[in-house]
Amino acid sequence: MDSIKSFVLIKNIKLPVNASVSEAFSVAKRTLKRVGLQSYAEEYSIFRRSVDARRKPDIFYVYTVAVRGDFPKFSEEQGIRLGISLHTPVSMESALIGDTPLSAPPVVVGSGPCGLFAALLLAEWGYKPIILERGGSVKDRHAQQMRFERKHILDTDTNIQFGAGGVGTFSDGKLVTRINDPLTSYVLERFIEFGAPEEIRYIAKPHVGTDVLSVVVDRMIDRITELGGSILYHTKYLSPIVSGGRVSAVLTSKGEIPCGALILAIGHSARDTYENIIRSDLSVEAKSFSVGMRIEHLAEDIDYALYGEAAGTEGLGHAEYALSHDTKNRGTYTFCMCPGGIVVAAASEEGGTVVNGMSYHSRSEKNSNSAVVTTVFREDYGSDPLSAIEFQRKIERAAFGAGGGGYAAPIITVGDFLAGKCGTSPSRITPSYMSGSNVKLANPESFLPNFVCSGIRSALVDFDRKISGFATPDAILTGAETRTSAPLRILRDKDTRTAIGYENIYPAGEGAGYAGGITSAAIDGIKSALALMKNYSNK
Repeated sequence: MDSIKSFVLIKNIKLPVNASVSEAFSVAKRTLKRVGLQSYAEEYSIFRRSVDARRKPDIFYVYTVAVRGDFPKFSEEQGIRLGISLHTPVSMESALIGDTPLSAPPVVVGSGPCGLFAALLLAEWGYKPIILERGGSVKDRHAQQMRFERKHILDTDTNIQFGAGGVGTFSDGKLVTRINDPLTSYVLERFIEFGAPEEIRYIAKPHVGTDVLSVVVDRMIDRITELGGSILYHTKYLSPIVSGGRVSAVLTSKGEIPCGALILAIGHSARDTYENIIRSDLSVEAKSFSVGMRIEHLAEDIDYALYGEAAGTEGLGHAEYALSHDTKNRGTYTFCMCPGGIVVAAASEEGGTVVNGMSYHSRSEKNSNSAVVTTVFREDYGSDPLSAIEFQRKIERAAFGAGGGGYAAPIITVGDFLAGKCGTSPSRITPSYMSGSNVKLANPESFLPNFVCSGIRSALVDFDRKISGFATPDAILTGAETRTSAPLRILRDKDTRTAIGYENIYPAGEGAGYAGGITSAAIDGIKSALALMKNYSNK
């Protein structure tokens, strides 16, 4: 009988949150026994664990158990009925290598998750990539961010948006993705290899936390350099030097660098790079994105609203949510939820106020926050990529003004916002932006378009029906959230992944308009590296 060197997944094992992992394994063993496969099992582990809080006060963990072994084939129909499926992990061992020699090492622009994973794979296959990073190292970034928060002096190249690890380094480090791609598990395994906690392998909503992710990023960069690659910090990519549809070198802020192939993993906030690209021969189109504010609640309030009396149960962690509200015209939704986190100053341009969410691995801060954002369509700003950038920039400058300058953030209580007034100071829930020391009460209409404000108002009422207390009057809204995704897309060929009209430029990741979040950006970087490898030799 044919064997499959893989493992089987036993799904939908529902147990109380206080049940032990061994009880999940016992259920899996009984299920395998029913189909005559238990004797082939060699090792049991948790593949996925999610929380089912739909029937409070009873809260359950729902497990998927992975069982490694040399399993004979079995009836697919029987497997579906019993919640059993075969699973084969992704391997890079069979990656295809091309015959065309590279004239120079490949250059990767950007060291966010897309650029790092692309460069790591290239380095492991002997390509010795060069990473161009406009910002500084993780250590530099922490120093500059502390300086920014203390003295309100912004470094426009080394900040929360730019530097080693990209914007994800200063975030919750969420690894959730809406794409269903086999490479997801591969990305999680690589993160664990470089220091992320093993729990990200199986929890349904894995996160790393900014403190752990900083270590992971440093270790990934160390591995790349150990394998012959390099990273050039404080080196801004300016433009490619092209002949006959091929890049031969790139112009940077520190001079010209030979380039055999170019991966553009620029991130979604490099607006000066965007402007250079738009004015070049690369094909670019504007796209929709979203803008809004950050909402903060007490973490314990959200925990109780979602978990009831089970809130605080050891191992359960803080509650998470993802909400959406659609009208006939556009949608408003929560984004990048940070349980037990803080709202951070994420500006990258002088005279603009931008907020984002961040948490440490422990998620031990007093508040939970998320973005509440409304969709902006191309017709809202004129369908032109430069107009899309200017739309975001205008909001940030207006928010800077509404905060009174000095990168203070404009805030308002939810009660005032819904009542169409402004003036109530924070009380039970206090803003976490710059530790609450650099905020100012302001009406969001002074920096957000009317359709965004009306969309958020409507959504808050709807969200309160879904999560009791979501629109509590003393919750805090902080603006402006503008960097949810790239405002444009650099067009590429579907099969080769190369930029339209070019043989060796590979636009990739969130900044190129093809990903949204750490995991999907990493996957896009891996696929772009594989496409490059398929075309070019590593000799």
